Amino acid sequence: MALSDIAAGLEVTTEQRERGVAAVYDTGRDLPTRLAAFEDDLPCDAASAATLVEAYTGGRSVGECARRAGLSPVAAAKTLHLLGVEGVCPLSPQGRRILRDWLAGDLSRTEARQLAGASETEFALATFVETHDPVSGAREAVDGDLRPGDDGDALADAMSDVDDLLGP
Repeated sequence: MALSDIAAGLEVTTEQRERGVAAVYDTGRDLPTRLAAFEDDLPCDAASAATLVEAYTGGRSVGECARRAGLSPVAAAKTLHLLGVEGVCPLSPQGRRILRDWLAGDLSRTEARQLAGASETEFALATFVETHDPVSGAREAVDGDLRPGDDGDALADAMSDVDDLLGP
């Protein structure tokens, strides 16, 4: 049996959607100006949100970002989440599953918090992250700023070169 015999009678019944490459066209304006459109949906003003994003992309912790922006760490984490930044939830994946069980009514809050191993503040922040979606369009406004700079590969200094293996 040849491949043509196997393929005989096959037909495509659905089409694949063309995804293309995502492009950000809004980079002509500075970050605070781009974020001004979302200010009503954020727990802080656009200038503070821009400071958060710039500090976060600079490798700062959420706490340090908050200090630079003059916000509490919880407000900073909420803002970053609403802007579409991943990884601000203080719970592990297992902790998030436990939180979802509490939200579904399967566990008491006290039991869920203890099982998740979270403090009151961590549990409250994780609840906010779980129950609030990022603001529509905000991720696109900061997307170019969330990527590493154009100064080359971020891990370039951590990798060796072929000449390093040859020795002197």
